[in-house]
Amino acid sequence: MIISGLLFGLFGSLHCLGMCGPIAFILPVDRTHSLRKMTQTAMYHLGRILAYSTMGLAFGIIGKSLNMFGFQQWLSLGVGVLLMLSVFFPKVSMNSLAQRGVLKKGLVKLNRKLGQLLKEKNPDALLTLGYLNGFLPCGLVYAALFTSIAQGSIFNSVLFMALFGLGTVPLMTTAIYLSSWFTPRLKSRLLALVPYFIFIMGLLLFLRGLGLGIPFLSPTESLITKMQVSAVQHCN
Repeated sequence: MIISGLLFGLFGSLHCLGMCGPIAFILPVDRTHSLRKMTQTAMYHLGRILAYSTMGLAFGIIGKSLNMFGFQQWLSLGVGVLLMLSVFFPKVSMNSLAQRGVLKKGLVKLNRKLGQLLKEKNPDALLTLGYLNGFLPCGLVYAALFTSIAQGSIFNSVLFMALFGLGTVPLMTTAIYLSSWFTPRLKSRLLALVPYFIFIMGLLLFLRGLGLGIPFLSPTESLITKMQVSAVQHCN
C-alpha cells in the first residue's frame, strides 16, 4: 500500500490542479531565468512535501496507537468505507468544518500569510509558501491522511504522505510552466476523474481489512507479520 501513496498523489493531483492550481498559476517564480525558475519551483514542491510528511507523522502516531491494540485490519475497513462514502457524499467533509470557529480564524491568518509570500521570489519564501499551502483545507489531502493511518507504522505513514506529495509534483509543475493550457473545460474534465480513483483506493483498503489471505491485496494478520519480518530481514 506504500507505493499507492505515489499513485494517490499522481492521479489525485487532478484535484490539486482545480483547487490549488490558481496558486501554481501565479507562483512568484522568475519566469525570465530558467534555472532560477526551476530552483524556485523545486523549493515550492519541497515545502508541500514537508507539510504532508508532517501531517503524516501526526496521523501515523494515531495509527500506530490503534495498531498496538490490534485494530489494523478494522482500521483498514473503516477508512476504506469512509473513502468510498466520501465519493457519494462529497459535501460532507472537513472543508465545511474549516469555515467555523477557531479553524476559520486560523484559515484567515493562513490565507493572509500566503498572500504576503506570493509577493516574494526568494527560495526561502517559496519553501514557506509550499509548506503553508500544504495545510490549506483539501478533501484529497484528508483522504490521503486517513489512508496513511492504516499503514501500520509511523514511518510508513510519513513515507505514504511524502510519496503522495511527490506524486502531485509532475502535474503541478506542468501547471506552473504551461498554465495557459489548462482551460476551465479541461480542468473540469480532469476533476471528474478524481472520485473514481478515491473510490478505488477505498475499495483496496476495504479488501485489505477483510483479510482474505491474498498476498499484498488482502493479507491476514499472520501474513502481514510474515511480510514485515521478511522485509526487515531483507533490509539487514
